[in-house]
Amino acid sequence: MPNNIIEVNGLRKAYKKLEVLKGVDFSVERGEIFALLGSNGAGKTTTIKILSTLLSPDQGVATISGHDVTKQPQQVRAAISLTGQFAAVDEILTGRENLVMIAKLRHLKSPRQIADDLLVRFGLTEAADRRVATYSGGMRRRLDIAMSLIGKPQVIFLDEPTTGLDPEARLEVWKEVKQLSANGVTVFLTTQQLQEAEQLADRIAILHEGRIIAQGTLAELKQLFPPAKKEYVEKQPTLEEIFLAIIGKKEAC
Repeated sequence: MPNNIIEVNGLRKAYKKLEVLKGVDFSVERGEIFALLGSNGAGKTTTIKILSTLLSPDQGVATISGHDVTKQPQQVRAAISLTGQFAAVDEILTGRENLVMIAKLRHLKSPRQIADDLLVRFGLTEAADRRVATYSGGMRRRLDIAMSLIGKPQVIFLDEPTTGLDPEARLEVWKEVKQLSANGVTVFLTTQQLQEAEQLADRIAILHEGRIIAQGTLAELKQLFPPAKKEYVEKQPTLEEIFLAIIGKKEAC
């Protein structure tokens, strides 16, 4: 079985005269947490929409688990799940009812048992029979991720999953993302929270003005940063410092 579950080569996309993706290349290994970083308008959400079959590329090829996102969209959709920037939960229903509904829509056996298992896993058992309108932001996001796992996807896309969450809720989501990876799920994460990528990602790619300008592990990206000054203790650069330095170099070219 190939180790790369996502392969992207030469991806291009334009909206009218605005070229958003200008030849994007990267790969994601099976079971890793992969973070795609970039400023607003860099093309992160466009990339996710193409990979999740919601948008067609103008040029290039992208495959997930060996299936072409353009030519084999049904097979791709069967292998993935997508969680957008805002929790896609029904506030009128209870947490349990949201999970049961998705399990039924996926035509799975024992939808109530599936819901009960996920409620336990995501620490939502006590709130299971409360309407989602009463949930905190962190609880809604955990429920949203739980709903995304119904059907056991191989890849889960998380588009800025902690946007608008307070620090405590953000830590709760980070814990769940790490657990997903530990259970063998490939996590494709976009974020503007550089600390988030620093805490979670096995590998990181930086998307700038429609192109990947750097990618690798955090340790590898640190090699692109000027050597740290040695004082009493050698100061290691943060991912934020690395990101700004790389973006700055590219803009100066």
